[in-house]
Order: sequence, then structure tokens, then C-alpha cells
Amino acid sequence: MRVTVMEWERTLLFRDGRFQRVLEPGRHRIGRSARHTLVSVDIRPRVMHVTGQDLLTSDGLSLRLSMAVTWSVTEPHAFSLGAQSTEHILYGRVQDAARAVVTAAPLEDLLADRPALSANIAALITGDAPDLGLTVAEAVIRDLMLPGELRRATLETLLARERGRADLERARAESAALRSLANTARLLEDHPSLLHLRTLQAATTTPNTHLILNPPPPPPPTS
Repeated sequence: MRVTVMEWERTLLFRDGRFQRVLEPGRHRIGRSARHTLVSVDIRPRVMHVTGQDLLTSDGLSLRLSMAVTWSVTEPHAFSLGAQSTEHILYGRVQDAARAVVTAAPLEDLLADRPALSANIAALITGDAPDLGLTVAEAVIRDLMLPGELRRATLETLLARERGRADLERARAESAALRSLANTARLLEDHPSLLHLRTLQAATTTPNTHLILNPPPPPPPTS
């Protein structure tokens, strides 16, 4: 009997219920016997969605987390024989890893560095997964949701922080303007002729302006 194994799969060959070997991609010839059993395993990457995980941070605040875990089979034999439902075990380990990472950090740190949160969860899963015959490529945080009251409080904190930054920039600009005016006043006090030169400059650049430099003396009173 000839068996063709596709590039994206591996086939386990059993004889009398006992594992014999893994058939790699290509065409294989095995004996014609009812004693042989073939089990195909897809090794292409898969995505597992883990949604709606309600967790508590180290400072006792609640959040809801959703993840997407990309994984693939690397050891078809271990994947098929290691557990009755390997994907369910992986799902549980993703939950445990997320809980371990979230409960070890305060909410502010988790919100500030989401990539680090994803990397820490993926590292915990990868440490456990080889016995299942699979490899976790990445675990990405899709959603990190806060309860309504906490979400409003966080928004108010961010708005207050931005208002403070705007007020600080405004104060810096006003201080710079005041320093510039003070320097100008000091310069004109030390050099009064600069004021006349500035007046002449303004007159030459402003249209329809008539400047009288030396007005004639008023006529003497008539008797």
C-alpha cells in the first residue's frame, strides 16, 4: 500500500496499536495489512483565542484580558499521544500564565507596557509546552479592559496629566515673553537712541505713515 504525506502534515504509523514511526512528506510504501493504522497531524500554525479572562492585579484592581496565541505542532508523536485533548490543556496553561503575570504586577505597569506583558505570558507558556509536542510562537494581548468606574478614573487621570502639561508649557512661554520684554526695556534704558531708530524702522515699513521728525515751533502770539 502506498501512502502520500503532504508538506503541511506528518503521519504517524501504528502497527497493532503500537507506534512505529513518523512518515515525513512524500510517498511511502507500507505493507498491505489491516494491522496498520495511520494518523495524520497538521503542523501548520494555528491561532487560539482566549477571551474574557477576569483577573486581579497585585494592587487588587480588576481587569478583563483577551489574547491570541499562535502555536504549531513540532512533535507529532507527543502531540497525539501526550494528552486526550492537547488544545484544551494548552488553553488552560495560557489562562494560568496570564493569571500569574497579571497578579504579579500593579495595574499601572500592566497598562504602560503591554508588549512586555505579552512577552512574559508567552515565556511562561513556552516553558511548559514542549511536553505537549507544540511550540508557542507568540501570545498577543488583544484587549485589556477595565471596569466602568476604573476606566473613568483612568481617563480623568490622563486628562489631568495632559492639562498639567499644557499649563506648564503656557507658563514657560509667558516666562520667556516676560524675560524678552525685560531685556528690551533694559536695552532701551541704556541706549535711548535705539527707540528713535526703531520708530524710523516701523515708519518705513508701514504704508501711509507720515513721520514728522522736527516739527516747526508754534507761531508767536499776536497782540
